[in-house]
Amino acid sequence: MKEFNTFQRYFIEEFYDDYREGLISRRTFIRRLAFITGSMTSVAAAMALVGCQPAELPAATEPMPEPETPAAGGTVPSAPAPGPVPDAQSPLSVPEGDPDLITEEVTYASQDAEVMAYLARPAATGSINPAVLVCHENRGLTPHIRDVARRFAKEGYVALAPDLLSREGGTAALDRDAIPGLLSNAAPERHVADFQAGYDYLQGLEFVDGARIAMNGYCFGGGVTWRCATSIAGLKAAAPFYGPAPDLDQVPNIQAAIFAAYAELDERINASIPALEEALQAAGVTYEIKIYPGVNHAFHNDTGERYDETQALQAWRDMLGWFAAHV
Repeated sequence: MKEFNTFQRYFIEEFYDDYREGLISRRTFIRRLAFITGSMTSVAAAMALVGCQPAELPAATEPMPEPETPAAGGTVPSAPAPGPVPDAQSPLSVPEGDPDLITEEVTYASQDAEVMAYLARPAATGSINPAVLVCHENRGLTPHIRDVARRFAKEGYVALAPDLLSREGGTAALDRDAIPGLLSNAAPERHVADFQAGYDYLQGLEFVDGARIAMNGYCFGGGVTWRCATSIAGLKAAAPFYGPAPDLDQVPNIQAAIFAAYAELDERINASIPALEEALQAAGVTYEIKIYPGVNHAFHNDTGERYDETQALQAWRDMLGWFAAHV
């Protein structure tokens, strides 16, 4: 059977859950698997991996889907228009153009690329603030993740949200179904390097306290956050939300104080918690793992179908409390 890497497996399982729950169509499910696996033959192997019924398998002769170019965009996203975030449901949502904040599109060098990123910070002049790196989900750098960055800025942080698809032209220029494949086929080390470079970029900003930098990420971004915590020694704290665990042999490298948020109904991800917690304890890592009751994967994303306001607000408060204590 074809071998899949950690993020490929993670996305295959996640999209199968979405398909079974009726959150995405069969066509979307197949398209995303095709972009992840690279061929329709491999889609069959991916579906077998998650126990798909034979009747659900695509024909092996079906051609690979062609990426669709968004109607508007280009290779560099334009500045977001002022106003509310599309589909936002959270009372914490901060519209683009909030007078208390300064936001901008920035770039910084990382290995062989210029990484595009969104920067949000308090507008007060002369202040030097702690900072937080924000890692997006499998959808790329969306309006929702920009909103999360602004929420941090309202709390007094300088927030930097990189677009991990910068080498491919940026999220805004890509077919949404192709994005998970692009993210999972890139080496995890590339994503970590882009955040290491983002960390260095933040340290060079005059309004950032370079000794007080944290990281937060969601779903795929939670997995990247775990990996960055094992690699970026200067992080003071990290808050991965329901992402795949890091390689356990890398856990002793973690120096950041970890707050890990999980969803009670997210059995697929929660299965990794016991071994991860054992490794964290053995390594002497400062951590808290909290499982939020009655909610499923992606409950924090207020633009999605699984959003739960009560638990999302509680998780946000818990994370801010953790950062206040450790950043």
